[in-house]
Amino acid sequence: MQELHQITSSSGNSVNITWVNDAYRPLPYLYLTLSCAWLLSSLFWASLTWRNRHFQANNLQWTLASVPLIKTLQLLLSFLFWYSCLYSQICSLWMSFGVYITGVLFQTASFVSFLLIAHGYCIMCENLSIYERRTTAALGCIFYLTLVGYRASVPYFTALLLLNYFISFSVIFNHISQNLLALREQLSVIEDDDVRALHDAVHSKYIMFKKFRIAMQLVALGEVAIYINVNDSPGTYWIRLLIREWAQFCIFLYIGWTFRSQDLAPRFSLMPTEKAPVGCTLAPIYRVELDAESFRELSNQKWQIGVPTPHPLQKSLKNSAVVIVQQPNSFRQTSTRIPQATNFRSSDSSFQGC
Repeated sequence: MQELHQITSSSGNSVNITWVNDAYRPLPYLYLTLSCAWLLSSLFWASLTWRNRHFQANNLQWTLASVPLIKTLQLLLSFLFWYSCLYSQICSLWMSFGVYITGVLFQTASFVSFLLIAHGYCIMCENLSIYERRTTAALGCIFYLTLVGYRASVPYFTALLLLNYFISFSVIFNHISQNLLALREQLSVIEDDDVRALHDAVHSKYIMFKKFRIAMQLVALGEVAIYINVNDSPGTYWIRLLIREWAQFCIFLYIGWTFRSQDLAPRFSLMPTEKAPVGCTLAPIYRVELDAESFRELSNQKWQIGVPTPHPLQKSLKNSAVVIVQQPNSFRQTSTRIPQATNFRSSDSSFQGC
């Protein structure tokens, strides 16, 4: 915690002080302002996710909602701690412990959220694979433990924390690059096969990951700047705190706005349950025009006709799409291109394949 001077007496739950450095007097108002900003952003995020819950799979959005809530709690506890210190001359040890724990939880939840986005959760696939879930959980637990050790000034934990930062950022940037490469390949296939109905959806995902990569570069630079800054002067502490917290708020606002729940491009939510493994057999993309009579008489061993699937906003299967998949047979791809949906149109219906 910050420096406290002339401690006169102490008890099990609080410390009575007679004087605190005047440089810390702006802290209660600063923490209160920041907590209000984070609280408003978390409420707006929750309401936006709830209103647009029908447009896309929003498991990612609800997961990200925990980050501003934890940050709001940390800032509120910081406000209460410093307000009681400065105006009641009583500094609660339990309050300072709460600030410590919520700060560690906020940083851990932030990096777990970054890992989920980098893996493409609810963007490239509906669920993470078992390996991805275990890797994310392991990195989150290790990050939490090393951060606790660093905050407690345990020897060698500074080096461990820096190593953990390096590994986490390496994993994040590596998965971002893989997703961008996969999306570029899909865009090239869509343009070659003239499947324009999918272009907007894939292009939207591509832009989202490019923006996320920029945000992660800013986060990495911010973390480096925090550890390089060794100036602990009380006179400039509140200014450094304001700059750090405001930069953190702007970065998370940028990420939240990029991945907010919204009415996205058509077919944005069409994605595999899990990412396709490397070297698997995938069907090529085609666009086929059929009239109703030809579709009813369709009988080909190369095509598999599935059950009707309703639109997310529809309550029944009436006027729904029919899923048609071309059998891959002996065709194999050397690259990891993920197939996208294809339209099969008739005179009275619209059919969709994936």
